[in-house]
Amino acid sequence: MSWRPARLRLLLALVIADLLLLAGVSAADADASAPASPAPLPRARIVAEEEVGERLVDLTVASPALGRTAKVRLLTPDGWEERRPGRSWPTLYLLVGGDGDYTAWTEGYDARLPELRQLRDVLVVMPEMPLFGFYSDWYNAGRGGPPAVETFHLREVRPLLERHYGAGPRRVAAGESQGGFGALSYAGRHPGMFRAAASYSGFVHPLQHPHAIRAAMTYLGLDWKALWGDPVAQRANWQAHDPYYLTDRLRKVPVYVSSGDGTAGALDPPGTEPDPEIPGLEDPADPFSEDAISPTETIMGRESQALADRLASLSAPVTTHFYAGTHSPAYWAREFHRSLPLLLAELTERIPGPTSGPKPGPERRPS
Repeated sequence: MSWRPARLRLLLALVIADLLLLAGVSAADADASAPASPAPLPRARIVAEEEVGERLVDLTVASPALGRTAKVRLLTPDGWEERRPGRSWPTLYLLVGGDGDYTAWTEGYDARLPELRQLRDVLVVMPEMPLFGFYSDWYNAGRGGPPAVETFHLREVRPLLERHYGAGPRRVAAGESQGGFGALSYAGRHPGMFRAAASYSGFVHPLQHPHAIRAAMTYLGLDWKALWGDPVAQRANWQAHDPYYLTDRLRKVPVYVSSGDGTAGALDPPGTEPDPEIPGLEDPADPFSEDAISPTETIMGRESQALADRLASLSAPVTTHFYAGTHSPAYWAREFHRSLPLLLAELTERIPGPTSGPKPGPERRPS
């Protein structure tokens, strides 16, 4: 795009502001009751901004946590262009799956997202993630270092957006597959940061299927133990990220959990092909059903059910929707619409009207 003078001045102002922050100058948070918004880590900064569609803005962030630049897509609210210091909007972090594609929600899953009336007063943040990054700072044989995905999202991107782009202290998180894991893991690991969380076909109990982590990462040519270490020797690290073991911290957070069972469902076109075969994904002691065409979704369904049952046993406010279906975007878009009233209620402290998605409501677990 061609840079307008006003936008160039804004970007220059942001660079200057970041330099002041690094010198120790910080602004007070908009909501003293919310978790403090820390200064971005040294050298994390916005290096480019581009309008890519109606209300859509892509940011390029120079990230020490990732050791490279990375993208963040924003779906901006009404009035955002005229934002002023001190003004902020409720913020929805909408997270993607293992491929980490920050454009997926607006270009692949749900092109109607910018048209939703319910999101006209919400800033939607869609950050990039490294391939199979699992919303975690990687263990790397105890050395740490890049990719530090959690640090990138919560200690680099979040403070930058809250200081410069109108992101407010009222936050919720939602996502599909690994994004569902990220929404629940972040909410559990950082109590008070997110007011609600939603998972669609989420990888939400990885310690239930460590062999699936090994199989998928090996299939992608990645070192599976670099993520959290060995599931036996570093079990505590696996548990520290696994939402199933964070349920005590989630028991007061409204949570939406949904998943298919891996069989063909209502949104799968006739003749839908089975998932690509991933060696080692199936556990011989707990085989997939004969009619499952999406083994990945079968695993997601089992993990989602285990997590939901655990939350229900704690009388946590969990809402569930389990169905016949595969690991595919049509279901994730549908579940996003189903969960949106719950998410917006926590952002606005009111129950919004129905979305443009399906009308039936989800099953409500004990609260």
